[in-house]
Amino acid sequence: MLVDTHLHLSTEDYHEDEIKDVLKQARRNKVEKYIVCGCSKSEIKNVLKQYLHDKDIYLALGYHPEFADVVHKEDLAILKKWLQNENVVAVGEIGLDYHYNKENKTRQQRIFCEQLKLAEELNLPVVIHSRDAIEDTYRILSKYKVRGVLHCFSGSYEMAMKFIKLGFYLGIGGVITFKNSKLKDVVAKIGLEHIVLETDSPYLSPEPYRGKKNGPQNIYHIASFLADLFNISIEEVAKITTANACNLFDLK
Repeated sequence: MLVDTHLHLSTEDYHEDEIKDVLKQARRNKVEKYIVCGCSKSEIKNVLKQYLHDKDIYLALGYHPEFADVVHKEDLAILKKWLQNENVVAVGEIGLDYHYNKENKTRQQRIFCEQLKLAEELNLPVVIHSRDAIEDTYRILSKYKVRGVLHCFSGSYEMAMKFIKLGFYLGIGGVITFKNSKLKDVVAKIGLEHIVLETDSPYLSPEPYRGKKNGPQNIYHIASFLADLFNISIEEVAKITTANACNLFDLK
């Protein structure tokens, strides 16, 4: 069994019939559990409506840093209520993104901290988005008693080990298969015991589908790449990474 620990599967991303087909393909590729993210108010409402009672689909809910300027106190109170639904397993994706907007760093950091407080209070893991902000992300996370995943990790071995020591797993997706990616060298040194698999669908398709719309079925291709990297079977990759995901997110 494989687990896709991070994908976007709302009707903002796929047509309803397309979602059914995507899940059918994924199950054919032995992907049996999914953590669907809701990262904006509209996406959260969408995925709660679609998946609240689905036994194989779990939810991670939180406000992505790109929405920091439109998140207010009342939105955080609503998020707290949403996070207490039974199949919500994480707060995320939350974090910092200085790539497109450096002008609101203080605002981003405040919203990030408020959501980390919710994670502490509700004893939920966090799914962390960090782009061009890795030092601030680490500094802030080190102040809270949370564990979770560094989503779409692409940093150095040294930074990876710092997060691992905080109790974090690294979310590894299609980027590791890219020909110019140095991520495989980092992962090879770290080992699978600190890795969970993710697609970030519909984004970041692995080779040989790079540039096309991604789907959770492609977890199989990421697992296959890792099997070759470590010279082990796909079944062994699945066993280790699925155990990691189930342990972190308390998947049944």
